[in-house]
This record gives sequence, structure tokens and C-alpha cells, in this order.
Amino acid sequence: MTTTARTALVTGGASGLGAASANRLRADGVRVTTLDLAGADVSADVTDEAALRRLADEIGHIEVLVNSAGIVGPNKPLLETTAEEWRHVFEVNVLGTVNTMRVFVPGMRERGWGRVVNLASMAGKDGNPDLSIYSASKAAVIGLTKSIGKELASTGVLVNAIAPAVIATPMNADTAPDVLAHLRSLIPMKRIGRPEEVAELVAFLASDRVSFSTGAVYDISGGRATY
Repeated sequence: MTTTARTALVTGGASGLGAASANRLRADGVRVTTLDLAGADVSADVTDEAALRRLADEIGHIEVLVNSAGIVGPNKPLLETTAEEWRHVFEVNVLGTVNTMRVFVPGMRERGWGRVVNLASMAGKDGNPDLSIYSASKAAVIGLTKSIGKELASTGVLVNAIAPAVIATPMNADTAPDVLAHLRSLIPMKRIGRPEEVAELVAFLASDRVSFSTGAVYDISGGRATY
């Protein structure tokens, strides 16, 4: 089987991993709607569940959900972070992912087929210094992926996560150069990943080619991953 004529929603689809994933899915014949605050097919905030439900009424059912919307948050030691900074990053990275699944996964379950791909990060497994909020938020994405993957395991809806090492995307443009240098030094391939490399994995996880994997975390790290 192929993914031809299937429908997908890609959040954070205006740039970076979201845009690359949308392009790759379209190459497979998937009808993709991108969502972002601006510059995508539709404008919406993933933290606004009511807006997502209105969007669902407009675009109809989807079969593939790629949760790529996310922010890095502040580059600072944990002891210098504020409660508001924690709330903001978790609202986008964690509750944003929860919101889209709460809105769009029920329809997948009713039809007996669906694929959800959540973009986590190696930071969620290793913990990056001076990025405690981002690291914790991506660890949460991993945990919720494992939970809902088990909950939906017998429904035909598969939910998996991808944990990239640092990738050349606009989201990393504001990351401090010394932090980026440290992250690059952790990668045995000694380079930063490319969005299209991650998009290939997204396309696999969004297809019939994956059939016996759910609640899993797929590393794409140039050899950085150690567990």
C-alpha cells in the first residue's frame, strides 16, 4: 500500500523540520496542510485548543499528524530560569502536542488507521546544559508518546517520536554559538543534521511501511545517541 491520497497536518510547517517534512510527504502523494503562526497553509496557535477544533471542522479528517511546532526557549542555567519561561515552553512543546492529538486522533481511531509523529529531541534523553526547560519539555514529549502509543496500540493508530540531534533549522538560529559548538562536539559524525534527513524518517513513520512500531523513539543523531 502507499500513502497516496492520504491527508496530513504538519504543525510548525512554515519552516525547519515541519516544512521539510511537509515537502517530503507531498512527494509521497500525501495531501498536506501546514499549520504555523504565520507563513503556512493555515494560521493557528497549537496552544489554543478551541482554534484547533475550529480548524478541524474546516479541513476535515486527517490520517497523518506531524507535531513539529516547538520553541527552544532561553539559553541559561536552570537556577536563572523563571516560572513564566517554563510555562511558555511547556505550553508550546508539550501542551501544543497534546492539544493536536486530542483534536485529531479521535477521528483516526474511529476510522481504524492513523499515524502520529511527534518531534522530540536528543535533549529530552541526554539533557543539554543551559537548556533545561527545552530538555525537560522534550522528555515530556517522549513520555507522552510512549503512553498514548500503548493506549492506541490495538486501534490502527501508531504514535512514534523522533529524537534528532541538533539540526540546521531556523529554530536553532538563536541558540548561543558556544551551545551549538558543544552540541556538535557530541556528534561522532562531527556535523549538524539536515532537515531533509529527518524528513525521510518522518515519511517512513507516517506510512504503511511502519506497522509493528508504536510508542517508540527513533534517534537521528549522527551517532550521538547512547541509549
